[in-house]
Amino acid sequence: MKGLFDFTEVATYFFRKKDPNRKTTFNLRTMHRINKVSMVMFLMGLIYLVFKWMTR
Repeated sequence: MKGLFDFTEVATYFFRKKDPNRKTTFNLRTMHRINKVSMVMFLMGLIYLVFKWMTR
């Protein structure tokens, strides 16, 4: 049950250092950019819903 709610991987996704040994391609950079945008949009929507529920 402890590993089920472990959000450290998501929290550290934005603050990782780039691996100098790994070759980056346009596709990989684009995939990571889309992932970051989608996570930010999800968190903003979640914050909006919580705020909406709290003000009722």
